Amino acid sequence: MNTTSFGTLPCKDLLSVAQLAPGDVGTIFDTAATLKSDRNAFTSVLANKRLGMIFEKDSLRTRFTFDVGMQDLGGSAVFMDHRDVKLGSRESLKDMAKNLERWVHGIVARTYKHRALEELAANCNIPVINGLSDYLHPCQGLADVFTLHERWGDVKGRKLVYVGDGNNTCHSLVHTCALLGAHITVCTPEGFEPNSRVISEGMLMARESGSDIVISNDPEKSVAGADAVYTDVWASMGQEDEIEERAALFESYRVDEELMALAKPDAFFMHCLPAHRGQEVTSPVIDGPNSIVYDIAENRLHVQKAVLALLMG
Repeated sequence: MNTTSFGTLPCKDLLSVAQLAPGDVGTIFDTAATLKSDRNAFTSVLANKRLGMIFEKDSLRTRFTFDVGMQDLGGSAVFMDHRDVKLGSRESLKDMAKNLERWVHGIVARTYKHRALEELAANCNIPVINGLSDYLHPCQGLADVFTLHERWGDVKGRKLVYVGDGNNTCHSLVHTCALLGAHITVCTPEGFEPNSRVISEGMLMARESGSDIVISNDPEKSVAGADAVYTDVWASMGQEDEIEERAALFESYRVDEELMALAKPDAFFMHCLPAHRGQEVTSPVIDGPNSIVYDIAENRLHVQKAVLALLMG
């Protein structure tokens, strides 16, 4: 059993990729690659450490990968289901944080309001990790770009195009690409562009990294010459009452074979999952030879294990 220490990150929490420097992301990627190389070689990194998992939203990938990740590293996870009783309704987030820090060594929270994560982090002395909020999805963004890093060696100068809703996944993808010098185009229907604060943060990072950030409403023009094309569901959790309206608005933003044909011949298709075949993407694209959606899903495990080891080790 290996007790290797992987060092630390300069931040206590991981709420946003915007907290990180390029070197921090490099440390996460290097650690993830090492942990991925042999899942049986690092089983004491978090020995006797416990992770509290607070989830307001349904989850497959986030719940399994954090739980399995803690087990792989020698620790354990305790799941708290808040899908029926929303955070802060039964007792204050401050009191919850103050209690949890006495029992566990870290918290991963999957919330509706990003402010809930910030309040948890501000009121405890243990790491708080964003497992998804309505604003950001940093672990997803890191896993997305780590998967491209594995394929290309370096993402700097590559063109990634995100087609669809300017949502939390899109926001963290913008942060990660801008930080590492990848060019990113976000193509959405008018009125569904990414949050202006995220774009402003990305532009500041891009000045240092050389990244280009483009916001567009034209799918064909955007995808032309892309090295990778990314999409996500048109209506996220909490937007179920908008599904029919959004389906009509996003119809021309479906990633199908014709749209993918405008990208480079070897362009990868990416999706964070779950996917709705026939809506945001067609089956021949997501199930085709250039799709790396399951590689990304696997890498959620390895990237999050790296984050756990670096924050809690």
